[in-house]
Amino acid sequence: MESNSANNTVVKLSNENEIAVLELDDGKANALNHDVIASLIEKLDEVEDSGAVVITGRPERFSAGFDLAVMKSGEGPAREMLRSGVELFLRCYSFPRPVIAACNGHALAAGAILLMSCDLRIGTKGEFKIGLPELAIGMSLPLFATELAKDRISKRHFTKATALGSTFNPEEACDAGFLDEIVNENELLSTALDRAESLKAIGKTQLSLTRSTTRGETIRKIRDTLEDDLSRFVVKQ
Repeated sequence: MESNSANNTVVKLSNENEIAVLELDDGKANALNHDVIASLIEKLDEVEDSGAVVITGRPERFSAGFDLAVMKSGEGPAREMLRSGVELFLRCYSFPRPVIAACNGHALAAGAILLMSCDLRIGTKGEFKIGLPELAIGMSLPLFATELAKDRISKRHFTKATALGSTFNPEEACDAGFLDEIVNENELLSTALDRAESLKAIGKTQLSLTRSTTRGETIRKIRDTLEDDLSRFVVKQ
């Protein structure tokens, strides 16, 4: 988790042949704070009728997780940020259009949860870390994270990725389930756009219905348990 003072301008929206590209770039670690989360959700609302969506970060940084400054400002602000983060994750997870993550490098904590919330995850080759290190740094892993991990992470790696707080390099992350494929850095966005192009024909209504049948139970459990989940979350000061 890293700290930044980002605002809505950190998230840039562009369009490539009916594919919406959301680029997160704060010039630092791409931490998720209230403004960045709100901006991402707002822009997802704007592009709901696109053919597909690509979410990407900055060179070597997809996202280092929730903003550390907010996390350390007290349990109240931290829990509010987590609540907003869950809305972002579930917005991606239930989005009516295909969502592709172009993971530029490191994706830790909430950055890795965002990856798990996307349909297809393209990673970059390199010495990068991807995973959920909360346990390794003395914090508990919220239920919403473990529920998404149950759906997206390989059973062979589930305990290592959650209870042991392990992180993975891009090749290992593919095997674990955080990523689906990895490419060279200069091929990342073009590959993500190619994958998005191939998915544009998926019908919005049909995808929404399929989201409900395949992910509805997980979404309901996360929403129904969220307040209890947040009340148990302890921030390491």
